[in-house]
Amino acid sequence: MEINPITGTFGAEISGIDLSSEISETLAEALRDALAKHLVIVMRNQPLGPDQQQVLTRVFGEPSVNPYAPGPDAHPEMTSIIKEADERTGVFGGGWHTDLSFLDNPPGGSVLVGIDIPPYGGDTMFCSQQAAWDSLPEAMKDLLENRDAIHVGKPYGIRWAPPVEEQAMKESTKRNDPDADRERFHPAVMIHPVTGRKSLYINPTYTHRLDGLTEAQSSPILNQLFEHCTLPEHCLRLRWSKDMVAIWDNYSTQHYAINDYHGFRREMRRATFQSAGIDAWRGKTSARAS
Repeated sequence: MEINPITGTFGAEISGIDLSSEISETLAEALRDALAKHLVIVMRNQPLGPDQQQVLTRVFGEPSVNPYAPGPDAHPEMTSIIKEADERTGVFGGGWHTDLSFLDNPPGGSVLVGIDIPPYGGDTMFCSQQAAWDSLPEAMKDLLENRDAIHVGKPYGIRWAPPVEEQAMKESTKRNDPDADRERFHPAVMIHPVTGRKSLYINPTYTHRLDGLTEAQSSPILNQLFEHCTLPEHCLRLRWSKDMVAIWDNYSTQHYAINDYHGFRREMRRATFQSAGIDAWRGKTSARAS
């Protein structure tokens, strides 16, 4: 097994393994260690079927079902992300976000497999929330520590629902759910339970305001943080190939699916997992930590 960093900040490509074969505990531990260290890990030329992808997902945690985009009965934890060549809508995941951060217990990470890849375009951007935290000025760190951020499921709710013509995967996603508009409180600063590194836990898709501040008061602070998180120094860009597998830490990164492949079909299969759970990441940084 060989691990090569993708950027000087985070991300790594792993080679010399076959994920379609039985995954030994030694390999599983090495993969978990790589994810904890690098936050995004990539393996190429790994033709995995749904059952094999489920086995890989269980290396990192218990597979979880996306309540707004469940998979088929045989694998409800797997969401097929498809944009047909003739579609002119937005793309699923087409904005900086961490997956489902508005849930009471958001998923800890995802395993994404490239099924049908355009000849060009359709890349995925990631940013490191750990790097973003490390480079914040101390005054901003003081403002955010011991404070919660409030998240709401804007694309899936009623109050902030996007126009129908902009919605991706309209036939396979649940929309207009009033519960998605309910505020959930999560720590604005997470502590990785393995490495002890701190990271921001905010994103422009779901983070609505900061606890103790109104939406209007929070907006200039959050907008500054959103811009800071996605500085080039904090980012990597993955170019997909068929049978490529990417796994990411959902609490320490954001990602963005780039919608620049009109005229070509793109199909991905994503499984999410619950790892230690969000409470394990609270440390002593949240006002609501027990």
